[in-house]
Amino acid sequence: MVKWTDKERSTVSAVWEKVNIDEIGPQALARVLIVYPWTERYFGAFGDVFTVTAVLNNAKVAAHGKVVLKALDEAVKNIDNIRGTYAALSRMHCEKLHVDPDNFRLLADCITIAVACKLRSAFNPQAQATWQKFLSAVVEAMSSQYY
Repeated sequence: MVKWTDKERSTVSAVWEKVNIDEIGPQALARVLIVYPWTERYFGAFGDVFTVTAVLNNAKVAAHGKVVLKALDEAVKNIDNIRGTYAALSRMHCEKLHVDPDNFRLLADCITIAVACKLRSAFNPQAQATWQKFLSAVVEAMSSQYY
């Protein structure tokens, strides 16, 4: 279980309040597919995701990016029980989708990059450190059913 200070809680909330799910979600998922092309194998039902242009113009990629960020909203709301919040989602990714759990870390990194590009100087090193602690807790929760 992750311990949060009041300052960390307020920082996560402050960063999250500035995140536009409809913008950051598609950007982050597209970045994963472009930078880490082996992740394409999990998105076979999305059609063409084999070129940068195809990924950036794929409505299913954009829609799923929004789904991912909406799920992240649940972690923000349940910061003291992220693992419990994601137990069923972790189990589905493990047992049904067979997603390599390292991909959760890759996605978290891409979310951080998208947030940093959007927030610029407001995403200072202290905010980033707290945000990455938060996303590490999410990654651990998403990986929890694999062990």
